[in-house]
Amino acid sequence: MKNLVEPSVVSNYLLCECRERGEILTNLKLQKLLFYAQAWHLALKNTSLFEEDFQAWVHGPVLPSQYQRFKDFKWRAIDVEIDKPELPEDLRDFLDEIIDTFGTETAISLELMTHREKPWKEARGNLPPDEASNAIITKQIMTDFYKALSKSQVY
Repeated sequence: MKNLVEPSVVSNYLLCECRERGEILTNLKLQKLLFYAQAWHLALKNTSLFEEDFQAWVHGPVLPSQYQRFKDFKWRAIDVEIDKPELPEDLRDFLDEIIDTFGTETAISLELMTHREKPWKEARGNLPPDEASNAIITKQIMTDFYKALSKSQVY
């Protein structure tokens, strides 16, 4: 895997860019934006954005390192001071498109979206909805599902 970005860099960009647009991120919403950034990067660019795997938690896909980083905010807005990272133009444009597409949705709406999609559902298997899980959502299932979804879209 080449040109991988640290998840914290992507988180920092999403947090700063959303703030500039007047969107406040909670940990739940940040997790879903990170998930869709990784998923669509895999589907459209055939490469991972970052190496770390998402886990199929009760409230949807979670990137453990970034959850831990912001867990003290619980359900509240992440309001820590962060400098916006300098990113290559193509990555910045890609992340801006993720924000354009998913950033105005509520955290709960994004959670429900991920719950209806194959990657999270398959990773959780037959677990009850409220049972904890650290099951990995594989990059392969993310790639296959979102690539197929992108080809089914009519423009």
